[in-house]
Amino acid sequence: MNNIDISQIATLPTKYGTFNIQAFKEEEKEHLAIFTQNIKEIVTPIVRVHSECLTGDALGSAKCDCGEQLQYALELISKKGGMIIYHRQEGRNIGLLNKVNAYALQDKGFNTVEANHQLGFKADERTYEVVEFILDHFGIKKLQLLTNNPAKIESLSNIEIVKRIPIKMTPNPHNENYLKIKKEQLGHLL
Repeated sequence: MNNIDISQIATLPTKYGTFNIQAFKEEEKEHLAIFTQNIKEIVTPIVRVHSECLTGDALGSAKCDCGEQLQYALELISKKGGMIIYHRQEGRNIGLLNKVNAYALQDKGFNTVEANHQLGFKADERTYEVVEFILDHFGIKKLQLLTNNPAKIESLSNIEIVKRIPIKMTPNPHNENYLKIKKEQLGHLL
């Protein structure tokens, strides 16, 4: 990858424990590695590639399970050691404006995949090159991947995934159909 700017490492105390953080700037997107201080000592760290979701992560949206997944990952990784890559590709990489437009279409009865298609996008526009760059930066060659998304597993072709750890949240009335569509149309392992 060309022209990735990398920040210094800083400390991030949280309610889950103290992490280190480092930012990676790729063109206009800035991704974040959130990791335990012992990351270099762990042979197969737990890694969560968490796709940005402002509405779920920061606002607690009940339309998805993203915020709950992030909280679960922070808690698990703070105890067991590893890394969360906060992957800045909002709305499966359609951006916040289009994500809100997709939400409006969902309010009219379209599901998450149909809404993206109505806006002229694929069901999932994300790419993962920067994820492999970040893992390589930390010298991580094998890991335990905390995910339900087979596309994330397939995207890490240069990394040995020794185990997939499921990350399942309890559905609510606002996200039951969303999770069903993720399973049936996007192949998520729910």
